[in-house]
Amino acid sequence: MVMPLALGFVRPVSAPWIRLSRPANPFPFCRKYPISVSRNRSSRLNRILQASLHSSSVGDSVGAQVSVDQSEIIFIGTGTSEGIPRVSCLTNPNKTCPVCSKATEPGNKNRRLNTSLLVRFPKPSGKCNILIDAGKFFYHSALRWFPTYGIRTIDAVIITHSHADAIGGLDDLRDWTNNVQPSVPIYTAQRDFEVMKKTHYYLVDTSEVIPGAAVSALQFKIIQEEPFIVHDLQFTPLPVWHGQGYRSLGFRFGNICYISDASEIPEDTYPLLKNCEILILDALRPDRSSSTHFGLPKALEEVRKIRPKRTLFTGMMHLMDHDKVNEELIKLKESEGLDVQLSYDGLRVPVTL
Repeated sequence: MVMPLALGFVRPVSAPWIRLSRPANPFPFCRKYPISVSRNRSSRLNRILQASLHSSSVGDSVGAQVSVDQSEIIFIGTGTSEGIPRVSCLTNPNKTCPVCSKATEPGNKNRRLNTSLLVRFPKPSGKCNILIDAGKFFYHSALRWFPTYGIRTIDAVIITHSHADAIGGLDDLRDWTNNVQPSVPIYTAQRDFEVMKKTHYYLVDTSEVIPGAAVSALQFKIIQEEPFIVHDLQFTPLPVWHGQGYRSLGFRFGNICYISDASEIPEDTYPLLKNCEILILDALRPDRSSSTHFGLPKALEEVRKIRPKRTLFTGMMHLMDHDKVNEELIKLKESEGLDVQLSYDGLRVPVTL
């Protein structure tokens, strides 16, 4: 018989765990792209099918060897909730979307799935793999990058917020808990856990599951907006607003700050961003912000205020052409001393934790 899993609450780093029972446009490329009609549907389809199996880029740090003693971060996904390419763009008979068309090409960096980051660091027992968010495209991202980088276990998942592009892949963790490891800890805020009790009720209360059914075995651990420890690594929540009245969390680990979904950074959060070496920041589109996400102009304002040594933008939609935007961003290195670039799916960055 399948038994319910315990719910844990994460206290500040100096406190022990408490177990509770489950409760009853600044750039010249910001312009409209030329419109043309695609006449070769079959060749486009072939590119799409090929790209579904090959989304990495040759060169850079994709596929590069990293020492077993080296900590690193891997961008499992860098796109929006709907991903890139968009089906609506590829099936539009009246115009061609340049970025989505490029994204069908094998190895093109415009191909983006839901934002997610893997934090890897060595331990005596081997590499520890901590995943930030598992969205609705998580299976496809894992299929591409886990074999590429030799990632087998998922030692923990930390949730930024409870939208589908952050928690939609929790059900896919059944492959790990059925075949690789007994369970996966899920670190989440109480407000997001309340959502999961509705969207993933059968994973929260496994007594609802038919005996013998193979669902994800998850251990939910409630975090506060205070530092907490996961496998000896401290994570500090970075509270932000993801639209009016909707709280999301970024996380700081070491001198790396990750904020994937934000429309505003509260003043109380800025002190937590001091002396940031690598900032990973939301930047949805090239011309303006939306009600829930920073656009590139606002994201650059935040970079100038936070002053990290290096910034990698994430969460880009199909208006963000990887190469064109980066060509403009690199100019800021000379003019303002800003080291800013777009990230891409599969990007592997060695770090010190």
